[in-house]
Amino acid sequence: MLLRLLAQYAKPYRTWLLIVLIFQAAATAGMLYLPSLNADIIDFGVVRHDNHYIWTEGLWMLVVSLAQVVCSLTASWFAARTAMAVGRDLRAAVFDRVGAFSSREVNHFGAPSLITRTTNDVQQLQMLLVLACTMAVMVPIMMVGAIVMAMRQDLQLSWLFVGFLPTLLIAVAFVVSRMVPSSRSMQVKIDAVNRILREQISGIRVVRAFVREPQESARFGEANDSLTEVTVRVGRWQALLFPLVMLIVNLASVTVLWLGGHRVGAGMQIGALSAFLSYLMQVLMSVMMGTFTLQQIPRAAVCADRISEVLDTQSSVVQPTEGVHVPRQDAVLEFRGVGFTYPGADSAVLSDVSFEARPGQTIAVIGSTGAGKTTLVNLVARLMDATSGSVRLGGEDVRDIAPASLAELLGLVPQKAFLFSGTVRSNLRYGKPDATDEELWHALKIAQAADFVASMPEGLDASIAQGGTNVSGGQRQRLAIARALVRNPAIYLFDDSFSALDLATDARLRAALKPETRDATVLIVAQRVSTIRDADLILVLEDGMVVGRGTHHELLETNPTYQEIVESQLSAEEAA
Repeated sequence: MLLRLLAQYAKPYRTWLLIVLIFQAAATAGMLYLPSLNADIIDFGVVRHDNHYIWTEGLWMLVVSLAQVVCSLTASWFAARTAMAVGRDLRAAVFDRVGAFSSREVNHFGAPSLITRTTNDVQQLQMLLVLACTMAVMVPIMMVGAIVMAMRQDLQLSWLFVGFLPTLLIAVAFVVSRMVPSSRSMQVKIDAVNRILREQISGIRVVRAFVREPQESARFGEANDSLTEVTVRVGRWQALLFPLVMLIVNLASVTVLWLGGHRVGAGMQIGALSAFLSYLMQVLMSVMMGTFTLQQIPRAAVCADRISEVLDTQSSVVQPTEGVHVPRQDAVLEFRGVGFTYPGADSAVLSDVSFEARPGQTIAVIGSTGAGKTTLVNLVARLMDATSGSVRLGGEDVRDIAPASLAELLGLVPQKAFLFSGTVRSNLRYGKPDATDEELWHALKIAQAADFVASMPEGLDASIAQGGTNVSGGQRQRLAIARALVRNPAIYLFDDSFSALDLATDARLRAALKPETRDATVLIVAQRVSTIRDADLILVLEDGMVVGRGTHHELLETNPTYQEIVESQLSAEEAA
């Protein structure tokens, strides 16, 4: 999986990789040539006191060294550029894939895990690619080339490679094999820490309200300690790797000097012994550099698997290749025997839901918690697809409508109002970037938000924090409603979008909405009867099924479930 992923996303940068390979090969050749030049200077210059030879060969060594440095820098620059480009493309691919996911896939992976896969996991692949680009050519060329050059210096000492090289490779393979399971576990632990941290930051008010700081700290501490434990385990194996390699390298150096001393006494040149020792060091150092790359592979392989899991997951919401366009005037919303069941669930969330909503009509949906109200709205917006029946707009199945055309028709205000970091203006223009200030203030006035926005020192340019955390829940909800109004869609989807408003503000907002949406279809999901009592049609949901339909007065007379809801709310209001 690791090789497939890197090969796929590095393919557009083959020219850069070719430059890396050429210049890295040239740099490695220069490194192999330098010990031989050094040996010649010792044997033919220093020993014979030939200063002219020393200067000539020394200048040549300087030229080769400078050329080797230039080649190494060029190869490193293109390697880094390639790795960063591949990382950028991978992040974009993961982001695009996640953007196409339905709620089902997002819930399957979890937001913290998706964030980790897009950032930390991609970074691990970038690090490996940089090392692979710089070491892929250097290590094999240096290893083979140094062995050949060492054999040219003294064939009898070359048997040392037979003993030390396999020993080093076996030691490295042993340590790396122990790192693989720990690296996989470490990524899972990182996901857990991110998940708990995200929950505690997002729910800090709840934590403090219930005085759960000690328990939450303990929960985070447990996940943090677990991550620390597995990280320490990986770190110990990594820490063991280099001392082990250096032990073998030093033993090899001592052995060469010991046996080489006897060879010098038997007629071997001092320069040749020096060159042989340098080549032995190059062989062992190439193994060491290869080891440094290999120790990154276990964790990078795990990261590649996690990234590929996201990229290979197909969204359950499949976009049409050539979607149809539905004109605004034909946008009649229709549910035909719609059902929805989550994979593996024992029971359906929605069952055989049918109704029709025409422009100018207001359809309301009410029911107990878990009745399937939000799922019904999500099916219209194609945040998920029906598992049975069909949702239609203008007679066309929403699964066959072009995404851009569907988006133009809908104005969604979700149950949890969400604002993006920026300004009031940028949030209101989210669905209509070219909206004028006059349109923005008009939408704010209808949403009962004009007063508090006008009271802000910067007005429309007032700063909004991520998620809208610097405004109250009611203000956030009204800004989300205004954002939908700016688009002037054919169908408004209000998913319990008035829950944070007081009754007076709720009433004023609904009164202001009525003339604004007189030519549009309005679908309202609500918990309060006062919000929906004027709807043209009210659907009562219970356990995913429509158990009542009609106007407020009709349901009061005929539907026990609706009567129970109304009575419970009226009694609560009277008690207040």
